[in-house]
Amino acid sequence: MLFGAEHGALELRSEGGTTRLHARFPYGVETELAEGRAEVFAPRAFADRIERGEDVHLLAGHDYNRPLASRAAGTLQLRDTDAALELEATIDGGTTWARDFLAAHAAGLIRGLSPGFRAARSGERIERRGNGLLRTVTSAALFEVSAVTRPAYHQAQIEARNWQAGGNAPHANLSARKRWRA
Repeated sequence: MLFGAEHGALELRSEGGTTRLHARFPYGVETELAEGRAEVFAPRAFADRIERGEDVHLLAGHDYNRPLASRAAGTLQLRDTDAALELEATIDGGTTWARDFLAAHAAGLIRGLSPGFRAARSGERIERRGNGLLRTVTSAALFEVSAVTRPAYHQAQIEARNWQAGGNAPHANLSARKRWRA
């Protein structure tokens, strides 16, 4: 399934033997983590570590033994905006886990994006809503972002496109609901 960028997306395209990845994890989107327990990230919740230039990894399935890119390696760029956490990564298929990730994504098995973080001591608000709770994360230390099979935030989905030489996206003008998975 494909989602437009306004809902968050992770887009892959191959260029000369490496794969470029662009992703957005949207802020202000509430999700139900379990019955009666919802969560939402406030704008720029991850700004602290990003603005200080600290290392963050892109991982396959929250597994530090399967890194795909990192800031320290120069293969991951992050930007924290009011609308979303945005990332740009270059994935080299030189490792078995990178090839496995790319193959699983191509097969439609990996569709989600999930941040690995720790809320700051005063970086969350919990409020009661009827019979449930809403957690708003206002400040968190971002350590990694992962490509996963089942994301908690369904709006942060993986999007793949076939790209032609010269950077033309043959399906870019179609609405997200009409695009097909590559």
